[in-house]
Amino acid sequence: MRILMRTVVTVAALCAASTVAAQNPQPAGRGGGRGGRRAVEVMRLSTNAWQDGGAIPPKYAQPGRDVSPALTWTPGPEGTASFVLIAHDIDGATGNGVDDMLHWLVWNIPKDATSLPEGVPQSPQRGDGSRQISASGPYYRGPAAPSTGPAHHYVFEIFALDTLIDVSSIGVQPGPTRTAVMAAMAGHVRGKGAMVGTFKRSP
Repeated sequence: MRILMRTVVTVAALCAASTVAAQNPQPAGRGGGRGGRRAVEVMRLSTNAWQDGGAIPPKYAQPGRDVSPALTWTPGPEGTASFVLIAHDIDGATGNGVDDMLHWLVWNIPKDATSLPEGVPQSPQRGDGSRQISASGPYYRGPAAPSTGPAHHYVFEIFALDTLIDVSSIGVQPGPTRTAVMAAMAGHVRGKGAMVGTFKRSP
């Protein structure tokens, strides 16, 4: 059931991205959209820290002090202006019961980038101009599913956009910031890749 749920969510996300890209894009910050109907290119996102669908080692979880994993992805399609990375716990609904738990959101990653290093430092803005936030602050928030229940599924997604996103962190409010970034992405997704990891604390 968990594997089926993970597959359905990942496929649904890919389909949603394709639907967004097929719409006539609206302005969303610097760079603007290129218009027209284009398919979303499938990208590959990977890490050497675990196999796709496998268990996330404690080093990259909250018990391991929230060390972000090294991630690599295939280059974006022609016209890529920036990348957005989103990591979220699809089994961890927030208090409003609508959004899941945001573990990492990095936007305005440079267009020529194909990786993020292990252990990205805490900071609202990185040296390359990209910005980051999670449910608890401007940094990667490691998995922390309790030992008393089933393992949670953590989905990592990379999006290639044909624009930069003119959104700064909205104070210390990750929810509104995530909403603003996702709204700015609408109509500008040109490529996407995804991978999954599972985690639960040791008893």
